[in-house]
Amino acid sequence: MRNLGDTISRLTPKPARGPQSGTRLASFEIHGPNPGALKAGKHVPSQLSAHPALVVVLHGCTQTPDAYDMGSGWSTMADRHGFIVLYPQQQRANNPGLCFNWYSPEDARRDGGEAASIRSAIETAILQHDIDRTRVFVTGLSAGGAMTSVMLATYPEVFAGGAIIAGLPYASATSLPEAFDRMRGHDLPSASAAAAAVLTASGHAGPWPSLSVWQGSADHTVAPSNADALLAQWAGVHDLELSLAETTEISGHACRVWRDAAGRPVLEDYRVRGMGHGVPIDARGEGAVGAAGAYMLDCGLSSTERIAAQWGLAPTGASGATAAGPRRAPAPVRMQASQPLPAPPVETSSVQRVIEDALRRAGLM
Repeated sequence: MRNLGDTISRLTPKPARGPQSGTRLASFEIHGPNPGALKAGKHVPSQLSAHPALVVVLHGCTQTPDAYDMGSGWSTMADRHGFIVLYPQQQRANNPGLCFNWYSPEDARRDGGEAASIRSAIETAILQHDIDRTRVFVTGLSAGGAMTSVMLATYPEVFAGGAIIAGLPYASATSLPEAFDRMRGHDLPSASAAAAAVLTASGHAGPWPSLSVWQGSADHTVAPSNADALLAQWAGVHDLELSLAETTEISGHACRVWRDAAGRPVLEDYRVRGMGHGVPIDARGEGAVGAAGAYMLDCGLSSTERIAAQWGLAPTGASGATAAGPRRAPAPVRMQASQPLPAPPVETSSVQRVIEDALRRAGLM
């Protein structure tokens, strides 16, 4: 398997960095069990709230925490609103493409592998900074989004909420070939099986974290049907009827919300029209957070700001996270659904074809 991983690493071009460079993250030592052999970085604002909240951010393949933070703007939001950001970091010794191993049974279970390492990193941060245990959140892109699924399923008692961007359902794959199939939208689990996987992953009986699902309609790397499967998985966990959604449009993009019996929004679905594979950002105008670059796609809608507001970490008016629309009126995204927004210089679909060819030659597909 190491030879196959090395082959994939050589065949996969590394995306160009965005226009910014440097780092806003400090190194962070994980105390306690670290069976996944992960590293981590963190950002602690100079003006920190008492008993602050914690946002855990999981990067995608080929990314580093620094690059993800520069593009998404999470540390900027932390400075503005007084919470801490923690970035678990994959190492090439674990995965040559720097992907979290969300499809590996050893790494995607409670008290094992990378999931346990992330949990240890969270506990270390909680103890070091007197973090409010009721305000711990997790988000990630692509493989980091799929690992977010793992964390929400295996440690649901730890998180108040999660946000998955271009990710996949928990327990949808148990090998690398299966992971590629699921990314294409093939053989995704049924709604009942998917919900059962979450409900039995930890022994937890509720309450369950809320979830926001973000997906580009023109994503050719992780098929949008994965977002549908995620919604079905967590609708089952929260005992929701998917047909009973509140619907609205935000900057021309579709948003649906489901509420629990108490009226609390527990499941959200954002479909970013015309966007390819990446994090939706709004880099336009004064006060914008983040910067366009590899897998950071400027579509006039800031997922970082909206997620922070949904979690109660930022004022709703500041981020524009209201049904009335965003805080400013960006130029509309005038693209067909089949045409992605300007994306990184890497043509992901071509890369995937090359990787799949290598897998087939190795007899794994």
